[in-house]
Amino acid sequence: MCQVEFELACAAVKELKGPVSDQEKLLVYSYYKQATQGDCNIPAPSATDVKAKAKWEAWNQNKGMTKMDAMRIYVAKVQELKKNEAG
Repeated sequence: MCQVEFELACAAVKELKGPVSDQEKLLVYSYYKQATQGDCNIPAPSATDVKAKAKWEAWNQNKGMTKMDAMRIYVAKVQELKKNEAG
């Protein structure tokens, strides 16, 4: 796994045209944040901000995961989404 593969996956995720569930979006987001910033380092948002709270919780679940592992999982998930889109 290298930085180039991760960057290619980051570009590819923007090109997805098929339907991607909210759960899959959260998963991809959480691994992206873990890979680029490490452990969640912001306070939990208010429960009234449902979208922000869901994103925070998804990212925070990856606490302790190495950036390299997060990159690996991110790339694999994007490849899976591309494959599903291709049918």
